[in-house]
Amino acid sequence: MALLAGTNDLTAVHTVHVQYAAKGREIIVRIVMSASTGVPLYEQIVEQAREQILSGELPAGAALPSLRTLAAELRVSLITTTRAYNELAAAGLIINVPGKGSFVARLDRAEIKRGALEHARADIQRVVTSARSTGLITLEELTSIIREEWNR
Repeated sequence: MALLAGTNDLTAVHTVHVQYAAKGREIIVRIVMSASTGVPLYEQIVEQAREQILSGELPAGAALPSLRTLAAELRVSLITTTRAYNELAAAGLIINVPGKGSFVARLDRAEIKRGALEHARADIQRVVTSARSTGLITLEELTSIIREEWNR
């Protein structure tokens, strides 16, 4: 596995190349790490990996970089990558095979949709809570914003 990294002040863009085990073709995993977002580093890894798995960019069976390799290449602690992989495994998105590594799990379309809906619901709950707490944004205004974003 090779890794290319470029940095730009507080944002580092890392491209990790992994081999797709079943067909031997190379798959590119792009992870953008930023210390300036306020989002914990492990969450940045989880979110980006989740998006790539659910979109099919990372197909079932794709081998992921080892915890140590990913930590070294992203310049984060082993604890950070371990926590990210554990969260992905708990969500059923990856499978950790002792002595062999971590692989993208097989998901059926219904499971993928369920996961995407749960993720969207959690994001929407945060937005609604924030909007409601201001007391200045109506449901109609929020719905209009969502429609605008959807159609973008």
